[in-house]
Amino acid sequence: MAKREQKTCSIRFEPSGLKVKVPQGTVLLEAARKVGVYLTSICGGDGYCGKCKVVVNEGQFRSNPTTLLTGEESRENVVLACQTKVLSDMIVTIPKSHALTTDQILISDDASRFSVLAGEASEKAFCFKPLVQKTYIQLSPPTVQDHTADHERLNVAIRNSIDISIPVLQMGFRVLQELPRLLSESDYKVTATVGFRGGAMEIVQIEPGDRSGVNYAVAADLGTTTIVAQLLDLTNGTTVDTEATYNSQINFGEDYIRRIIYAEQNNAFGQMQTSIVNDVNGLIVTLAERNQVSLGDITAVVCAGNTAMIHFLLNLDTTRIRREPYVASASFIPPIRAAEAGIQINKRGLLYCIPSVAAYVGGDIVGGVLATGLNALSEVALFVDIGTNGEVVLGNKDWMMCASSSAGPAFEGSGVKHGMRASRGAIEKLRIGPNGSINYKTVGDTRPAGICGSGLLDTISELFVNGIIDRTGRFGQKADERLSEGDEGRQFTLVETDCEDKGIVITQADISNLIRSKAGVFAAIKVLMDTTQTKREELGAIYLAGGFGNYLNVRRAVAIGLLPDIDLEKIHFVGNTSIAGAKMVLLSQQAQKEAERIAGAMTYTDLMTHPDYMDEFIKANFLPHTDLSLFPSQRLYLKAHDDVY
Repeated sequence: MAKREQKTCSIRFEPSGLKVKVPQGTVLLEAARKVGVYLTSICGGDGYCGKCKVVVNEGQFRSNPTTLLTGEESRENVVLACQTKVLSDMIVTIPKSHALTTDQILISDDASRFSVLAGEASEKAFCFKPLVQKTYIQLSPPTVQDHTADHERLNVAIRNSIDISIPVLQMGFRVLQELPRLLSESDYKVTATVGFRGGAMEIVQIEPGDRSGVNYAVAADLGTTTIVAQLLDLTNGTTVDTEATYNSQINFGEDYIRRIIYAEQNNAFGQMQTSIVNDVNGLIVTLAERNQVSLGDITAVVCAGNTAMIHFLLNLDTTRIRREPYVASASFIPPIRAAEAGIQINKRGLLYCIPSVAAYVGGDIVGGVLATGLNALSEVALFVDIGTNGEVVLGNKDWMMCASSSAGPAFEGSGVKHGMRASRGAIEKLRIGPNGSINYKTVGDTRPAGICGSGLLDTISELFVNGIIDRTGRFGQKADERLSEGDEGRQFTLVETDCEDKGIVITQADISNLIRSKAGVFAAIKVLMDTTQTKREELGAIYLAGGFGNYLNVRRAVAIGLLPDIDLEKIHFVGNTSIAGAKMVLLSQQAQKEAERIAGAMTYTDLMTHPDYMDEFIKANFLPHTDLSLFPSQRLYLKAHDDVY
């Protein structure tokens, strides 16, 4: 009996007009991924975040029942793409809330901050000695009296030209094969590119003539949401240019755990590597073309990122990262040829990865410690990076402890009804005036489309101090015309204008989610401080890293119990310390060694198995905390305002 041929369906996505043909029964979210149409999908397609809403204009489909759509939405053919199967040819409209374009990433201010931070740190702490150097050498040609072999002749000249304290100076076989011809044709006047490889130095390439003044490299932060790259001139250490893009792995899940699960279920580990490598290559090509730099003159790349991102980049096994005992494939990855990972620079150029500490504390945090200089301080300091996860480091030059809390995503808009990243139209600042009026500022000063992390923190704080929510985060009895009953229970209207023409609200569920997020971060801090018997008065500084921190109001962060209650002047915004650390490593062999020392010296605390973490987490699920003695500045305020106490 002949096998029945499966029907193929054609889908057109509007307003882009992109088309794709898929087998009947394909999940709509998968169809969108195939053609490169971005759909927000925080849960990675499991059907519980409700973010992948689209409108089916034409065609037949079958959707699983869900409580995440209102009756009105269902009547208008709004569906969850991850819960909808294609049954015929379709025309699907992607709402503007899914828009994801690189021009939404506001990097100009941050680029300046990154450059200043990395430059100051490298000048003060480490000598300028890039991982890859070029040196021009004029060799004496061999004679009857001097018959030293070409390889040995070159080695001696390189050691005399640049300071190489490492005894091993090695050379690749292909370079060795070409060496006699190159020396002869260039009259023994050549430029040697020498790369630092830990316990050895490598002669990466030999070029005829003087090319010592042309040597570039790229420092990259492989963020879960955003990838940022800087082009550096290795001859003088200056930052030439900066570029950023969204991590296209977002199509497979908003957080890296969802991406690991997707890769496991779909045998898509190669696809995950291709995705991130393409992003990195796209940034490198853009930087090179914009600055008229040949890819062949980019001799090195240094990447910092969480452990999962580095594993994805190198196509290492990520499966054990999310399973007990939560083990990485490698924490200290030796330098490799960038081409082996698919990165398009000089064909013999080197790729370095900043070492990680554990499965959930990666090279981005090691780079942050390096950039802030916490590892060299006499006083105890706290480093906090709030992004897709919340990582915390406590310590000084004598000791360092670290932990990772999984409670960070809400501050990137995950699990919040009108939450979004800090892209154009996101409310980033919000105030409730004495008369109850709401004033806000959006990213790009455009019409509001949603609310991002810093705006959400402002909102919680404002609702609290105005008595609209109590210490548990519940809406109180105070009358307010902005309070109403919505599809998800009680909600407070922040903006009357459109977010899908329905206004921007914060719901009771949103508030609870945000309080849990801040509780997770503070509980991690508290566990580390209690373990080391560190009192809040002993904290010399708090370094707040990441894009979220750039726009955070620290007074409000303390008011809701996200950060310890210390002198606000001790809290410092330090920007993207991940790329700052990568830049420092790239510009100094000494910094690279220090990064390895930091990663090896840091003690990792697994919060999920820590006996006190859950207790501290529960205590922190109040505003600001159940124990007001931890927040003396807030205790005085709350006593003066009994309505919120």
